[in-house]
Amino acid sequence: MSTHHPIAIIGAGLGGLTAARVLYTNGIEAALFELEPSAATRVQGGMLDIHEESGQQALHAANLYDDFIKIIHEGGQAMRLVGRDGTVHVSTEDDGNGGRPEVDRGDLRELLLSSLPDGAIHWGRKVTGAQALDGGRHEVTFADGSTITTDLLIGADGAWSRIRPLLSDALPAYTGISFVESDLLDAATRHPRSAAVIGRGFFICLGDERGFLAHRETDGSLHVYTALKVDEGWADTVDFTDAAVAREAVLAQFPGWNDDLRGLISAADGALVPRRIHALPVGHRWERRPGVTLLGDAAHVMSPFAGEGANLAMLDGAELGRAIAAHPDDVEAALAAYEDALFPRSEASAADSAESLQIMFGADGLERMTEFFGSGPGGQ
Repeated sequence: MSTHHPIAIIGAGLGGLTAARVLYTNGIEAALFELEPSAATRVQGGMLDIHEESGQQALHAANLYDDFIKIIHEGGQAMRLVGRDGTVHVSTEDDGNGGRPEVDRGDLRELLLSSLPDGAIHWGRKVTGAQALDGGRHEVTFADGSTITTDLLIGADGAWSRIRPLLSDALPAYTGISFVESDLLDAATRHPRSAAVIGRGFFICLGDERGFLAHRETDGSLHVYTALKVDEGWADTVDFTDAAVAREAVLAQFPGWNDDLRGLISAADGALVPRRIHALPVGHRWERRPGVTLLGDAAHVMSPFAGEGANLAMLDGAELGRAIAAHPDDVEAALAAYEDALFPRSEASAADSAESLQIMFGADGLERMTEFFGSGPGGQ
């Protein structure tokens, strides 16, 4: 059975939700199709810093900025940069005047979800293929055998997008960095030393071309990303189904490091989760083809080391929604206007992200990041 939707958005992440919300506020209906079975399938964890020039602009366009203010993590803009011996090189507090307030990703997603009408999101719809039809229309096939047709197909389905092949043969490539994600729960009570090391906001530790990125979460836990410069197959050599084995394998990457820093791994609660970091080529773009476009990671997945991914996805969604609203009777004009701005914007951010990766995990990463933040040892 096939149904037709004038606008179909594949993927209900932050970018797809923002696009749908901006369209909705302009009186335009869009249907979203999401792989996950429901909004509650998994915890949408992790902190995001929402930038004035991108993510916050998207929230203004979505008429959600006032509600966004209510979910900001007070104190989350504090930042601490330390070396492998535990020496603090930079320390800044959150005075409330920064332009990149922190929010919990799950809270932000819930804000967007609750802003859409009932039935806008079709859950549990795994895309298996998409093809162009005549007149700029497209057909999308799902794992359950159902299909839809649409006049405008928007790929918001992430790094391994099923929609991207309609426009581009490009695939994300391994960047040389892998994360191992872990959590320390109820940190103030159960892990006070780790809580003291991380501080109130964002934490960076660099040395030996590796390090830790961490946040204090709104629920009192610590979320830690252990960053390793390893071969793409390294994670396959570790049994991550056995937490004890995984902890030992990751700890082996940090010989001689400060004990409190190593404690971020050894004291982790629950499973450790490996994640390879991939990116599309800097400057990825495509030729305009009728009736289809991309946003967010589907268009420009990049490493996270400039903090741009979620912000750009939301801005993409907002700008696409605005373009469609500005050209309600000319989809191709809307897509051309959107992509003309998308390509240079995403290229600049992807270049910054790639450069930040090289700086942070180079031989002198700590020194260069200390210089970047404008402070010597001891902080400011």
